[in-house]
Amino acid sequence: MSATYASGPAPERSFVHRRRRGAELFLLLLALVVGIGAYAAVGLGVQGRVPADIVEYGGWLAGLCLACHVVVRLTAPYADPVLLPIVSALNGLGLAVIHRIDLGYAKSHVNIGPFAQNQLIWMTLGVLIFIGVLVGLRDHRRLQAFTYTSGLAGIVLLLLPLLPVVGTDINGARIWIHVGSLSFQPGEVAKVMLVLFFAGYLVLHRDALALAGRRFAGVDLPRGRDLGPILLMWLVSLAILVFQGDLGSSLLFFGLFLVMLYVATERPGWLVVGAAMFLAGAYCAYLFVGHVQVRVDAWLHPFAASSNAYQLVQGLYGMAWGGLVGRGLGQGDPTITPLGFSDFIMASVGEELGLTGVMAVLLLYGMITERALRTALVCRDAFGKLVAVGLGVVFALQVFVVVGGVTRLIPLTGLTTPFLSYGGSSLVANWAIIALLLRISDQARRPLPELAAPEDDATTVVQLR
Repeated sequence: MSATYASGPAPERSFVHRRRRGAELFLLLLALVVGIGAYAAVGLGVQGRVPADIVEYGGWLAGLCLACHVVVRLTAPYADPVLLPIVSALNGLGLAVIHRIDLGYAKSHVNIGPFAQNQLIWMTLGVLIFIGVLVGLRDHRRLQAFTYTSGLAGIVLLLLPLLPVVGTDINGARIWIHVGSLSFQPGEVAKVMLVLFFAGYLVLHRDALALAGRRFAGVDLPRGRDLGPILLMWLVSLAILVFQGDLGSSLLFFGLFLVMLYVATERPGWLVVGAAMFLAGAYCAYLFVGHVQVRVDAWLHPFAASSNAYQLVQGLYGMAWGGLVGRGLGQGDPTITPLGFSDFIMASVGEELGLTGVMAVLLLYGMITERALRTALVCRDAFGKLVAVGLGVVFALQVFVVVGGVTRLIPLTGLTTPFLSYGGSSLVANWAIIALLLRISDQARRPLPELAAPEDDATTVVQLR
């Protein structure tokens, strides 16, 4: 069967690239309902009335989120439509929970805080950074030129807390720097710099790293001459653990490099070698590092009289009291758990929103990781793929480490929960990460420029068989 078109080309179904900014706006309005509604529920639960500043608070929160939406619409119209609403909902819920703890401290006449007000200021700064990244960075591939600069900056940021003048030891971990009245955790920015460095490095050297060595138990192990990068990263992670006492960051950075190395080379042998190195390093750290011994003993025997696990036990009791559906916002007492507004904010969520609320929050984090990996799948360049994978893995590993420690699945580490926990450096860095993911997704989903067809006045004949 044949058909001839003498007057023009045959009709065909073309793929339409949808921007989905309307869907993003609708989801963003739902996220604002979650954040502002939770803030109102906290006031009703603690004080029996809607907070007097609900209009100012709600207007400021809505203004920040809508400003992000407008910037995305103008500068990254094809970006993922789900990421911004998710992080807005998490940030709004975190502000409400922190405000609830502020009210609890005020009711108990504890003179600390207000944390929620400071967190809103940090969110404003994070949104400004978010806008700056989207406006200033129109093509993520330009970052590949700064591969080694990013690596150097990441290492310098990790070393800053060790300096005797600005570095500060808090709760056994030396991960903070103080400049005047301001404190900052440089490791939060270092993780972004290291993702860029790992991505650029692996793009250049993945062919050599992908070569197989000896085969053991059905797995092709890497060649011995190629073990240098992973050995170096392993030593850096151990140095963070020994000199800074930061178990969470050590696990995060080594796990991040290992996953990105596996994605770049597609060699399971790297996972085998990395897992063996991690287990060996963890065992040696337990034997020789006192801070790690304290954390592991508190994990294994939290209810022992000699255990230094009061914070962990209070968090477990709080989540147990919350049960399946929680006590309700403002109806629990999360102030009993030390640092319930930062390190243990998931325990506060579990107490007042129950297991249902915790699972909903974890689902949102899972969606962030899924959207990052989806962006990596459709990205057209290797550097963007690895950066998207790395940023998604950062969220996945950090949430696993934090929630695993709070629920006693793994030893407690002390990392912050992204967008929920109180902390300015974490919040600013995570907003920058979301901006990078949106920039990469916009580049990946943007339609390719159409090539101009050669001019031909002759009749076009299409033969279909």
